[in-house]
Amino acid sequence: MSSNADLIVTNARVLTMDEGNPTAEAVAIKDGNIMAVGDRRTIEALKGPATKIIDAQGGSVVPGFIEAHMHLFGGAAELDNLHLQGVHGFDALSDAIRAYAAARPNAKLLLGAGVDYTILSKEEPVTRHHLDRIIPDRPFAMSASDHHTMWANTKALKLAGILHGKQLGPGNEIVMGADGLAAGELREGEAFGPILELSGQNRVRLGLATGGEPEPYPSAAEVAADRDLMHRGLEWCARHGITSIQNMDGNLYQLELLAGLEQEGRLLCRTKIPFHFKNFMSLDRLEKASSMASSYQSEWLSSGMVKMFYDGVLEGWTAVMVDDYADRPGWRGEPLFTPEHFAEVAVEADRRGLQIAVHSIGDGAVRAVLDGYEAARRKNGKRDSRHRVEHIEVTTAADVPRFAELGVIASMQPPHPPGAMDFPLEPTLSRIGRERWPLSYAWRTLKQAGAHVVFASDWPVSRIEPILGIQAAMLRKPWAEGNLDQSFSLLEALAGYTVEGAYAEFMEHRKGRLKPGCLADLVVLSADIEVIQPASLHKVHPVTTICGGKVTYQI
Repeated sequence: MSSNADLIVTNARVLTMDEGNPTAEAVAIKDGNIMAVGDRRTIEALKGPATKIIDAQGGSVVPGFIEAHMHLFGGAAELDNLHLQGVHGFDALSDAIRAYAAARPNAKLLLGAGVDYTILSKEEPVTRHHLDRIIPDRPFAMSASDHHTMWANTKALKLAGILHGKQLGPGNEIVMGADGLAAGELREGEAFGPILELSGQNRVRLGLATGGEPEPYPSAAEVAADRDLMHRGLEWCARHGITSIQNMDGNLYQLELLAGLEQEGRLLCRTKIPFHFKNFMSLDRLEKASSMASSYQSEWLSSGMVKMFYDGVLEGWTAVMVDDYADRPGWRGEPLFTPEHFAEVAVEADRRGLQIAVHSIGDGAVRAVLDGYEAARRKNGKRDSRHRVEHIEVTTAADVPRFAELGVIASMQPPHPPGAMDFPLEPTLSRIGRERWPLSYAWRTLKQAGAHVVFASDWPVSRIEPILGIQAAMLRKPWAEGNLDQSFSLLEALAGYTVEGAYAEFMEHRKGRLKPGCLADLVVLSADIEVIQPASLHKVHPVTTICGGKVTYQI
């Protein structure tokens, strides 16, 4: 058997994230694993007649980015939507919608995404009447960046059967107007689900909306189309240096699509798909999560996680708070689970050895979820469970130390704090209130308290590029003098997308670092990120992405 490398990346500034050997000049790869990391001469000596050489031209080489919180299927579907991030004012919105509609005369539903809550102005909320003035004759809807609020025109509301409102579960609302009809604003998934059904893309949403499977099962042609859509999402990930995905919605169908891509040699990223547990499910449904976990446990495709939503978002007043919202006295949000119900689910999922990840944005949600994890530990005994709290946009001083005490992962998103990347300061800052600012998006506070802080984009909520997330983490500024600086250094932020992401999926022995014996997942960047100014980091991009020793993207 040959002792030569299959692939060598050389002339590089290698940031290995391996404490024992932090920097190098070259990496040798063999059989999908890292063979050696070291100086250029030593590594190039492993070259044989069939070895492929990649010249990094002095750019950084880092472990493949691990996207620890994203929505692959939905994100892929949204690549074709009208992107409204950065669009402000009625005229600009009107121009964008009309141009998009003209280019798609046959679309069943016209969909916009990435909308700021203040897209018209800070004072004027969007209604169906605004949208009717722009496009009255075709169904149109647009979602906020966070995907928790949608605005629809009258045509869409009528076709979806919700113009006159509808009885919904807790935490969901069709905002009604003074005329007794829907005003056009739809808060949370149950409210806008009927709109999205008009698009015919129901299968894309199942992992998020119901956690169930498509019924009837799609035809061979539909499955092939869904596989192609999933592949398009994977290509988008690989293009941005991502080699591992921890998806945050899921069902068995998504695993089957990805398994089909793997058979075709088109699974470009290692992907973990959870079972999505909803508040209307009985505890015995967790048997399906256990079955998914035992059926899919390879280094390319795995399950073993239960995803849940405890609350909504701050911007729509649907996040659950310990105390009243600063701009809405008497209101603290409505949880999707009672604390008792959540604890029951947590105890049973933990008893099965499953990892749990819960969307918890408000400090009330964060506390209830930590309480549930504590109940699971009390009932089942202590184990290395690595349960996760997703987002943690607001927390309390009392709950900060509980992350380390309970071994709970703080899963957070550098693009999310208002002002850090794409999201405006308002209305979020006013919702939170100045007193709670110091413990909002508190990465540094949680890290200092001993928590494992893992980073991600939550794509398609935010732009997917890990480089932009790293930049946002480095450049973040406090909102008020006297608030702790929550920003991260380059290496801390990079660890959030590599080392910590690997830890979050119990794979720190195989990924997240560039060292012999680890998986050959790495990214060649267009510049040396250690010398570039943080303010210019957005100009850096992946040149080559390698996953399992194979090139999955190259300029």
